[in-house]
Amino acid sequence: MASTKTRPAKQAKPLSRIQEVNRKAILDAALEVFATSGFRGATIDEIATRCGMSKPNLLYYFKSKRDIYQQVLEQTLEDWLAPFAAIDPNADPVEELRRYITAKLLMSEKRPEASKLFANEILHGAPVIHGFLETNLRQLVHEKAGVIRQWVSEGKLAPIDPYHLIFTIWATTQHYADFDVQIRAVVGSQAGKPGFYEQAAQAVLSIILNGIRPR
Repeated sequence: MASTKTRPAKQAKPLSRIQEVNRKAILDAALEVFATSGFRGATIDEIATRCGMSKPNLLYYFKSKRDIYQQVLEQTLEDWLAPFAAIDPNADPVEELRRYITAKLLMSEKRPEASKLFANEILHGAPVIHGFLETNLRQLVHEKAGVIRQWVSEGKLAPIDPYHLIFTIWATTQHYADFDVQIRAVVGSQAGKPGFYEQAAQAVLSIILNGIRPR
């Protein structure tokens, strides 16, 4: 009788150091192109030119434009959700939320293209990451909402709906990346001066944290 035991699937061969460098260069270039032109407007040729590669060389690493786009989105979500997932239920609630809000604002300052790319994907109905939003993201948000709800029940935070607190943090912190043109139109050259993001962070932290401190 033939054995029914299945053979283990072959694992992908690890990338060499130069391959890792090239792959990162492609994703960094693609982030800028997709954030500016959107998925439909972006081209493989433009991404290849931006990262200094030939089109055939780029396609050695990624099979299609959609594949690159998905990888950029997944990397963006991984980076964004890491500080959210790290919220410690046993630590001080205000300090944990201060750390998370600060991390999100820093991401908006350092990589605004990532936030714009994500916003554009959402505005188009999340065709690539819809499944992720309804599974991984939903599960993580439910978990952290439970942590916030527990803090409220223990009197460590003011009574507040945890989901709307999370949405408020997302909306406020990502505003500085997604609507930077509007911000610059309103405040002028001040938006580009050193210290502007530090000032914004202090204002956002004061508004949100003072609103959730126990009364």
